[in-house]
Amino acid sequence: QLQASGGGSVQAGGSLRLSCTASGFTFESYAIGWFRQAPGKEREGVSCVNSGNGRTWYADSAKGRFTTSRDNAKNTVYLQIDSLKVEDTAVYYCAGGGLRKYCGTAWGSGSDFGSWGQGTLVTVSS
Repeated sequence: QLQASGGGSVQAGGSLRLSCTASGFTFESYAIGWFRQAPGKEREGVSCVNSGNGRTWYADSAKGRFTTSRDNAKNTVYLQIDSLKVEDTAVYYCAGGGLRKYCGTAWGSGSDFGSWGQGTLVTVSS
């Protein structure tokens, strides 16, 4: 299971750190992805962090303001979002387990992730 937390209401320009805590599977052996879904829009891949070497990938929309990291000792992956924009408003989900031990090239589709967290809402106001 995965549980995302840390969302909230912030003003544009602010920062948030989201957390994704895992249980029930060998956390350190799997890639963990962050996704978001804004109202009326399709789900979008935001970032992904590999198992093992911890290499990270970011969607173009996330480069420069989003930072993903993992703490295997705490079974937790973080998503730091800086300089928040109104368009960052969305429910943010984390995903892991399943068949995806490494992010690879198709992580943004969400395929092969076995577990999804319940999501945490981020609302950015101007």
